[in-house]
Amino acid sequence: MKQVGIESIGLYVPRYYVPLTDLARARGADPRKYTTGLGQELMGVPPPDEDVVTMGANAAHEALRDVDTDKIDTLMFATESGIDQSKAAAIYVHHLLGLPPRCKSFEIKQACCGSTAALQMALAFVAQKPDRKVLIIASDVARYGLVTAGEPTQGAGAMAFVVSAQPRILALDNEWGSYTEDVMDFWRPNYLDEAVVDGKYSIKVYIKALTESWKQYTEESGRTFADHEHYCYHLPFTRMAEKAHQHLAKINGGLSNPEQIKASLRYNRKIGNSYTASLYVGLASLLETSETDLTGHRIGMFSYGSGCMAAYFSGVVLPGYRDAVQPGRMREMLETRRALTIDEYEAFYLHELPRDGSRYLTEPHDTGRYRLAGVEAHKRLYEACAQAPQAAEPAHAVATG
Repeated sequence: MKQVGIESIGLYVPRYYVPLTDLARARGADPRKYTTGLGQELMGVPPPDEDVVTMGANAAHEALRDVDTDKIDTLMFATESGIDQSKAAAIYVHHLLGLPPRCKSFEIKQACCGSTAALQMALAFVAQKPDRKVLIIASDVARYGLVTAGEPTQGAGAMAFVVSAQPRILALDNEWGSYTEDVMDFWRPNYLDEAVVDGKYSIKVYIKALTESWKQYTEESGRTFADHEHYCYHLPFTRMAEKAHQHLAKINGGLSNPEQIKASLRYNRKIGNSYTASLYVGLASLLETSETDLTGHRIGMFSYGSGCMAAYFSGVVLPGYRDAVQPGRMREMLETRRALTIDEYEAFYLHELPRDGSRYLTEPHDTGRYRLAGVEAHKRLYEACAQAPQAAEPAHAVATG
């Protein structure tokens, strides 16, 4: 079978962040509880005119820079921060990006594992139709509430990647392991804006799902722990990946080598939890920041979605991957953001769109190429900014729903 894998990737994070040392002081906590205990440094915060649609569209714009969009047959949008109970966020992005009308566009949900479910479907589709490509977007805003235990593990961001039979970054292996169990470790009812989480229980389920999906993956592939040079994990917070890697090494009779995951954790420390995007933020971090040439290296990847579903899979890095990831672009995005004061952060967090559907225009902030202009008659209004990355005045909406 012809190789199928990831042809291009794109990252987008909000232009604002909160230093967790500042948050710790404001909450009367020891900063080391966040920076050492969780392994986090900064927390991405979206402004009022940014949501999963705008972040996803911005990430996809980066992923599509060198891709013929006429070949994009399907757009899959994975999120657990949905904006509508009926209309998929993918439809808005389809319009903003100007994708062909024949491009199927829909939304996928299973907590943080939805993006990986999309990837597995995309691989099967491209294997059937090698001349077509699939665009996957993973975009989320992690919210746990102000002054809660989960607050320092919040974050926001989006990853986009193109799956094709002409991969330039990663050729995906055919063998997968999976695990599903009905548990209540993390969920968000329709009537809540913040997630409900049983943190200690969720960690236990995460480790169990890792163990079981790894077991099936090794049975299917015949590979061992030593057959993977690097590992990427779902990243609710950085220390979780370190615990997971120690566990995986232990059950395979070896010692955990921090160098196998070190480069994959750098971006998450500065973004925070991005739910469906977090595993692929780790992959992007590894590909762009590793001091080692990764060509020919196999990467093991663990995806976990609370509730729960998990998947274990792997891929081999391809020659020329450095050029394909557009070196420096993602790092520059992280380094040019602005720090918020705690008051500014709380104002962003508490901002709400009107719930009665009345006309409202959002104040422009620093965003990417697309922003949420407002709402009118229960319709969300999106627009392309006149200049990116600076925000534009909300003039006319280019997409309504």
